Amino acid sequence: MKIAKWHFTQVAILVACGFLVTSLRAEPAKSSVYLADIEPEVNQAIEHRELPGAVVLILHKQEPIYHKAFGSRSLEPTKDPMTPDTIFDLASLTKPVATATSIFLLHEQGKLKLEDPVAKYWPAFGQNGKDKITLEQCLLHISGLTNDNSVADYDDGKAKALKLIAALKLENDPGAKFRYSDVGFIVLGEIVERVSGQPLDMFAQENIFRPLGMKDTGFWKIDEKIPPALMPRFAPTTKVGDLWLTGQVHDPRARRLGSVAGHAGLFSTAGDLAIFCRMILNGGEHAGQRILQKESVQKMTEPCPVPGGLRARGWDMDTSYSKNRGDFFPKGKSFGHTGFTGTSLWLDPATQTAVIFLSNRVHPNEKGNVTKLRATLSSLAAQAVGYGPVSIPPEPIATRPGIDVLVREDFARLNGRNIGLVTNHTGRDRQGRSTIDLLHQAPGVRLVALFSPEHGIRGAVDARVADAKDEKTGLPIYSLYGQRLKPTAETLQGIDTLVYDIQDAGCRFYTYLSTLGNVMEAAAEHKLKLYVLDRPNPIGGLVVAGPLLDPGRESFTAWHRLPIRHGMTVGESALLFNAERKMNVDLEVVKMEGWKRGYLYDRTGLEWINPSPNLRSLTAALLYPGIGLLETTNLSVGRGTERPFEWIGAPWLDAQKLIRSLSQHSAPGVRFVPVTLTPASSIYAGQPCHGVQIFVDDWSKLDSIRLGLTLALVLSREQSAWQVDKFDRLLAHKQTLESVRAGKALDEITAPWSAELGRFLEVRKKYLLYNE
Repeated sequence: MKIAKWHFTQVAILVACGFLVTSLRAEPAKSSVYLADIEPEVNQAIEHRELPGAVVLILHKQEPIYHKAFGSRSLEPTKDPMTPDTIFDLASLTKPVATATSIFLLHEQGKLKLEDPVAKYWPAFGQNGKDKITLEQCLLHISGLTNDNSVADYDDGKAKALKLIAALKLENDPGAKFRYSDVGFIVLGEIVERVSGQPLDMFAQENIFRPLGMKDTGFWKIDEKIPPALMPRFAPTTKVGDLWLTGQVHDPRARRLGSVAGHAGLFSTAGDLAIFCRMILNGGEHAGQRILQKESVQKMTEPCPVPGGLRARGWDMDTSYSKNRGDFFPKGKSFGHTGFTGTSLWLDPATQTAVIFLSNRVHPNEKGNVTKLRATLSSLAAQAVGYGPVSIPPEPIATRPGIDVLVREDFARLNGRNIGLVTNHTGRDRQGRSTIDLLHQAPGVRLVALFSPEHGIRGAVDARVADAKDEKTGLPIYSLYGQRLKPTAETLQGIDTLVYDIQDAGCRFYTYLSTLGNVMEAAAEHKLKLYVLDRPNPIGGLVVAGPLLDPGRESFTAWHRLPIRHGMTVGESALLFNAERKMNVDLEVVKMEGWKRGYLYDRTGLEWINPSPNLRSLTAALLYPGIGLLETTNLSVGRGTERPFEWIGAPWLDAQKLIRSLSQHSAPGVRFVPVTLTPASSIYAGQPCHGVQIFVDDWSKLDSIRLGLTLALVLSREQSAWQVDKFDRLLAHKQTLESVRAGKALDEITAPWSAELGRFLEVRKKYLLYNE
């Protein structure tokens, strides 16, 4: 049984299935028309022997609008009818319902952190390079672990199987590749036991299923006898030897682990899963029982960039466009999962809808297939809740950064050149290959030296960076964030061409742009050719916002007179610098393909790679231009916590008062929740800080600079300990600081920016390379 291969097929079908009704905006349809179509569709699939039977349950706004059983629960050894209360082997639905939820509960209890390495709780696991794998990477299937190790590794029981898992070698570096991994969730199940002191089945039963009243949900151990009255309700799966697996887990690895594992083994009914879905859709609470905090539900189900797309922590994420039954269905922030045995559930918070589909399609002979049926039913479910299909534009072309263009051209532009490469860990092509490696191996190209910006060549250092040597190529690495800030004659020996390939953050005070300017100065001084390999502005190329830098205040965090959000790519910035500062650099920008100005990073199809240690998500990048302004004051902006730039706090902060004040201001697209954190590093390291976590509900409505100014105004007026004078260090606009200090209205503060922004936009448009 090749679970991993099957899973990718099923995920593709889920992406195509149209559960995701978040963005559909048609006139409400009569739900009964579409619900009535479910029965003939399921019955037809049963007639074609695609499954013996199924239970379908659709929730909308906490109420079931459809719940019906079809066909047979079993065909062999006897034929028994399917009933709505049939108990199914959920297979991989175990991952989100039991394992991920348990991990988040332990996180809430302060017993673990998602960014913790697995080896912190399971030291033996850290061998063979696995010491840096984090719990979160396992949740997102980017741990570098294999899909499935050999079934034979489980033949001698759980203890031996765990030893063999601990001894596994990595398939790739953690975070470098998405690989759906049952092993990763077996590891998480073991972590639940090690941290809580209870096996996964007991912890989930006591903390999730029993409090919710999910009376038919749980793991059935190999040696556990199922009550005779309950046995007829189980849907059998397949036959092993002379035994029909009825109430015994189908997955062979889970079976050998005693039927309790983090990846499979859970049994439940559609009714019980509806309770679980209600809890998730209601922000972690159901019928007066709070299982998870609202913030945990949001974190668990929010989209996270992984190589090749998006995932949620423990869930599949449907974010692409797909064609289904002749109609296009826009995809939203919905999430769900499938199970090998023929199960699935999908939730859409925007419409408060959940679709639960349970079947035992592997009965009786493993030949059933429910992928087409799921797609059909989901379309009907979407329309039944009042959102019909609409036409949408086709999916955008995958964005190809400048390095991909060079690869396609076989590096012809660089032929015969001696290269100094300015890059870091973000310099990678669409396939994840390092620009360093690509240039080092390129025919006709001689890579002479490497130059690294702030945070170093690997993007992991949060201090001044020393020179080093690249272990793989043997090349010298000259730091441009240490004893020097730009290349010198000594470091440029033997180089006739500089190549710049670094992912910027789209904000004036992010220092990679300053490094670009310094490299351009060096190229002009030493008469070197400079190629800038262009990359997307991750926060988009349309929004230009914030005050321009005050004249004469240029620095390493403000290299040129730009607004805080400039809306340019690094290539466009280089063109502007070169012309406006009359630098006379022999400059060539290698343009991207498939990028438009309106794209945020999630539209590019490129893997999100943290450009610096504390910029860990697109949400953080969007917040950074406003929240980052507060960093130079006596306020923590989350460095040393799990939420850099998504949380602010200090030991002296009155968080409740701050939130009450913020509620009186307009802050579109965001919510505020009081959260106390203890930074592990940076300001207030080791000190509990009362603070406010910022949840972004709508990227399109977020204005991070106005948000930062709003916070500054409220802090200045009501939190006497806040050091307002230091607010100007990154803002670098004296008039705005004085207005904040004077407590002026927000519109009055921002009004003077319009004239200088207008002049900047006129200059900027001469250097733009991409259309909207």
